[in-house]
Amino acid sequence: MTFIKIGRALPPVDPSTLPGRGRPDWVQCDEAFIGRALDRARTREGGGWVVVDASRRVTPKPRRIDLADREWVLWRDADGPVMAPNACPHLGAALCESRVHDGKLVCPWHGLALGRRGHGPTWQPARLHDDGVLLWAQLLDDEAPTDAPILAPRPPAFLDGVVRMEAACEPEDVVANRLDPWHGAHFHPHSFGALTMLSVQEDLLELRVTFKILGRLAMEVDCTFHAPTRRSIVMTITRGDGVSSVVESHASPIRPGRSVLVEATLAYSDRIGFPFMHRLANVVRPFIEARAKRLWVEDVAYAERRYALRHRALPGPSSAA
Repeated sequence: MTFIKIGRALPPVDPSTLPGRGRPDWVQCDEAFIGRALDRARTREGGGWVVVDASRRVTPKPRRIDLADREWVLWRDADGPVMAPNACPHLGAALCESRVHDGKLVCPWHGLALGRRGHGPTWQPARLHDDGVLLWAQLLDDEAPTDAPILAPRPPAFLDGVVRMEAACEPEDVVANRLDPWHGAHFHPHSFGALTMLSVQEDLLELRVTFKILGRLAMEVDCTFHAPTRRSIVMTITRGDGVSSVVESHASPIRPGRSVLVEATLAYSDRIGFPFMHRLANVVRPFIEARAKRLWVEDVAYAERRYALRHRALPGPSSAA
């Protein structure tokens, strides 16, 4: 399909400078390269932090969250989000079924009131960090702790949308999906018209992407993919419309073979109408999240298939004809 490109025009690319040299995407996408890039991502710090959800989704109503092999109850009191063990320290009642009084959970079995100050050594809230978009919890004891989560640069102002999905895989399978941008135009034809790799390095992928807007209307941008932590991949727009916009993809372990994907889209524009759009954030956000969720329904299937090939003795790449 020939697209009508809108937005800022990008300089033409000299095909002789491209790493792919016109080879098909299935040839350029090298399993060994993805493995090396994934190994390098695993060496990066994590600080023990995992993403819980969008901070705006934490309300005074308690809800259950499963992370890091444990059940948690999550709610908001007057001072902000609180996350603590879901089992009451008295006899183990599910605290996500509690009513809330004065910001404290009231156990549905025997009325024990529990809040952010904890209750004895076995029932203490987790350490949390709210970065203004995402809520993080420091839950992983096998990593050197950091004072705060490690974040890639974000734009100066943005419209944000956050999607959260669970998947039958490990966090590394989510990261591996993002280290394979070659699949974009093939696996997501509803969203991407074309993808050209500009530079391929184990620490940084640079590419030109044609995003479909509506019908034949499309927009071209140059962007990079890199892993700031062992469980995160960030796409940053570097040229075209929306420069400095980012898409942060974070994978957190629930238990072996089960993970949660939380993706934050932080969209920015230096165009004159952006402040107006920013004021309409609550109207625009559902569209941002719906588009991201459509992509991740497919990418979760990719990550789950990768996990299945590795753990269920299914025929994999090494046995392909």
